[in-house]
Amino acid sequence: MTTQSVSPQRDDLLWKQAKKRVGFIMHLRSYLIVNAGLWLIYLITHMGSFSQPVFRGYGLPWPLFAMIGWGIGLASHYFSVYARPDERGMVEREYEKLRNQSR
Repeated sequence: MTTQSVSPQRDDLLWKQAKKRVGFIMHLRSYLIVNAGLWLIYLITHMGSFSQPVFRGYGLPWPLFAMIGWGIGLASHYFSVYARPDERGMVEREYEKLRNQSR
């Protein structure tokens, strides 16, 4: 005899939102780990050159460029997941406006 567990019906919209949030958290984790590694490589390869002004002519540290570029993408991902307005609520309000105008 096999028994199947009965799971409650889940809201597809909430499920998609949860998946997007987990995706962002994984993206953030990758960003932090990779950039920490880049900074570690930078620090190891430039040991001793920090006593010189402007790091012996190297200018800006190169990991900064990766952080800024990837950071723009990460910020965009954040806003698409967390700061996006409630689409369902907006559609419902707009529908009600149109319905009231048509009367």
